[in-house]
Amino acid sequence: MKIKVIFYSLILLALTSCSASKKAEKIFKKGEFQNAIDKYEAILEKEPNNANANFFIAESFRQSNRIYKAAPYYEKAIKYGVKNDSVGLFYAYALKSSGKYASANNQLENYIASINDEYYLKRANDEIQNISYLDKLREKQNYYRVKNLENVNTSGAEYSPVYEDGYLYFTSSRSDKSKVYKATGTPFSNIYRVPTAGAKVDIEKIEILGEAINNYDINEGSVTFSPDGKTMVFARGNNGKKKGAADVNLFMTRLRNGVWIAPRMLSINKVNYWDSSPAFSSNGKTLYFASNRKGGFGGTDIYSAKMNSRGRFSKVKNLGASINTSGNEMFPYISDDGHMYFASDGHPGFGGLDLFYAKRSNGKTVVENLGEPLNSNADDFGLYLFKADRGFFTSNREEGKGDDDIYTFVNDDPNLKVVNYYLRGITMTHDDNDSLKILPKTKVQLLDINNEILDETITSNNGEFLFRVYEHEHYVLIGEYVGKTERYLKTREDFTTFGKSVPQENLTKLVTNITLDTMLVLEKKEVNKIIVLENIYYDLDKWDIRDDAALELDKLVVMLSDNPEIKIELSAHTDSRAPDNYNLELSQRRAKSAVNYIVSQGIESSRLTAKGYGETKLIIENAETEEEHQVNRRTEFKILEVGDIFKSTGDSSFDEDQFFDIEDDNNDSKND
Repeated sequence: MKIKVIFYSLILLALTSCSASKKAEKIFKKGEFQNAIDKYEAILEKEPNNANANFFIAESFRQSNRIYKAAPYYEKAIKYGVKNDSVGLFYAYALKSSGKYASANNQLENYIASINDEYYLKRANDEIQNISYLDKLREKQNYYRVKNLENVNTSGAEYSPVYEDGYLYFTSSRSDKSKVYKATGTPFSNIYRVPTAGAKVDIEKIEILGEAINNYDINEGSVTFSPDGKTMVFARGNNGKKKGAADVNLFMTRLRNGVWIAPRMLSINKVNYWDSSPAFSSNGKTLYFASNRKGGFGGTDIYSAKMNSRGRFSKVKNLGASINTSGNEMFPYISDDGHMYFASDGHPGFGGLDLFYAKRSNGKTVVENLGEPLNSNADDFGLYLFKADRGFFTSNREEGKGDDDIYTFVNDDPNLKVVNYYLRGITMTHDDNDSLKILPKTKVQLLDINNEILDETITSNNGEFLFRVYEHEHYVLIGEYVGKTERYLKTREDFTTFGKSVPQENLTKLVTNITLDTMLVLEKKEVNKIIVLENIYYDLDKWDIRDDAALELDKLVVMLSDNPEIKIELSAHTDSRAPDNYNLELSQRRAKSAVNYIVSQGIESSRLTAKGYGETKLIIENAETEEEHQVNRRTEFKILEVGDIFKSTGDSSFDEDQFFDIEDDNNDSKND
């Protein structure tokens, strides 16, 4: 009888344990990670060697951004039989985030020997390289001083500080409301602000933003402001009722009569994905954000979206492999000098999220770890520069007051000198008297040497445009008229900053602004318009295309590609120092040779007509000097036919209003 009691008791215990595990797993799948931890901890009290319970506790800590607490649970999960491709890798990450670099390295080496999956093998090998790079990072001289902003921080989470118009804005879970976010077991987060002069906050005047922004049963996250302070974009998370954290989205609101109007969700969000940590560019025309949407390089990647003149975002673009890794990249910030700061656990770092600096150098993006003490083995993220040499950031390092804390920092580098380079230009055209005049309503794009679009704008009535550029780089400017009144050729011009940078020893200020000037001339797109090509030279009595002539003809090839709706006559002219018939025949051969070259570069022959005029159209009738003869020896093209303008844009629904209408205030409640 006693044996039967024991037997049935064991069955009952097994059934009870099975039921508890199913309930805990159901909670885990709903994303209620703190509740799941509590349920699995109760199971471990009775079954300390339960592999699944240890694994799901570790996963709950990892997925609620507390991986530093997961290491002992991953260790037991592996010890007691959990065998999947990720557990060993995440165990190594947990060891690293606890500052146990040697143990993490050993775990990775053992892990690599036990798996075959290429994705996880790459991540493990990358992490071994990252750990080996730490000694080199520590050798780098560092001038940062950091300090906990104690007056602001609480035992809750304070993170993502942003300065705007005398206030420090930040996100915090300090709420005294009773509702708790089940993923972390902490109160829902809201956006606050406090008056500040640098790092001196007036804590007595701290306030929570109004109910238009904050919902007490939903997480509000990071915030960013447009340069004029009148547009705010922020993240809003889920309410804990939906599965996981898939409904984190970006919202935008505008300041009307001193009040933030009802926010609306941006259309760049992806349904069932995490879109968060927004940041405006310094000119307010680009929004950067992090997302775990499909098509990225790993966990969360950093993306950009362009704002048109209606204030609507579109053209979402992944920033590519120079920024994004197989890990997580998030919390971008664009400083006044145009460089990006961001957080990552994929680039070589000390553990958790580290702070990085991305800058342009010789046409490439170079990423640098900001080193200690800004970075630690904990999560370090959400950097914001108050000035070029000081600012704020977030960390959950051990010496903090609780969860995430806001820290201040100062950069005491004696050689810190920031130079901002700007390219200021004006779009122009020729009038009927061949004099230059301003051409407004022109779309101007700035491209790098690889023809990647770096920035674009629409010129206003003054024809001016302004782009940030960087030293030692080649650029291409593209101008395209987008008004309705007339037609102009789409035009390209090269620009370089090589040889135009200011030597470091000549800098005397912390921040120096250098403006470079240029002009972009768009010619009218009209029949019989004649445009002279520069520097098309031929050898004496020859019509072969020389290398220097090919370079100039290549520009014409680009122009014809950019303006597929035009047909041209390419004409060659001579001076008057040879017999008429000879000059006429020679010029025809030269014109034909030039046309053949252009056709060889992919332009349809039906769009080109070769014409030699010899000396029949001299510009200077009685030329005497070599310079005057050179004016007569020229190559020109004349527009013979202009087709449908929409063939060049590929969009017969082109509407000027999309570039110039300002969004009506009454439409603010609509989706972006």
